[in-house]
Amino acid sequence: MMDLFAEEPRNILRHDGEVWYRAEALDAQCGDVWFAALLADEHWSNDVLMMFGKEVTTARQVIWYGDAGLSYRYSGVTKHAIPWSDTMLEILDWVEHVTGERFNSCLLNRYQSGDEGMGWHSDNEPELGEEPVIAALSLGAERRMRFRHISSKETAAIDLVHGSLLVMRGSTQERWQHCIAKTKRINEPRVSLTFRRVVQC
Repeated sequence: MMDLFAEEPRNILRHDGEVWYRAEALDAQCGDVWFAALLADEHWSNDVLMMFGKEVTTARQVIWYGDAGLSYRYSGVTKHAIPWSDTMLEILDWVEHVTGERFNSCLLNRYQSGDEGMGWHSDNEPELGEEPVIAALSLGAERRMRFRHISSKETAAIDLVHGSLLVMRGSTQERWQHCIAKTKRINEPRVSLTFRRVVQC
């Protein structure tokens, strides 16, 4: 078990996977500084995905940071990593320290309000290898993340607060899907940073 979760660990899933959550993982002041820096990042762009054979531009914006030469394909589109910024290197160092894991990339999603979300999916791309570890840092507005078992359809949910860290590991991506639910109650932005280790073939 990771040191960050040594006290009062909480696995969101009852079986077939591990999702560990810590609400106050990050110092609030540090979270505010990183959040402001990321909102001002010049690399934000709308995501373009392939859905049912057609290109779809999402409302949310994304950035993919990573080590030199990395590429990653999801939703029918290949992404090429841009070099780590100074802020992202600080955040990467913190995430690796508290999780004990090593990551070589991070996909950032910017949700401007509760009107923007993400549908059901699993992060099971071949580039992530078997039983990938994904660490997700949440900054900004509180949003609800839902999980749904692929076979039984049972569900679980957690409210992701500012400065929280969630780590998915084990068979989670094989057995479960997850989503960020839309809501009319949220009018503030949120940035989600999902750290991954891409395996290049």
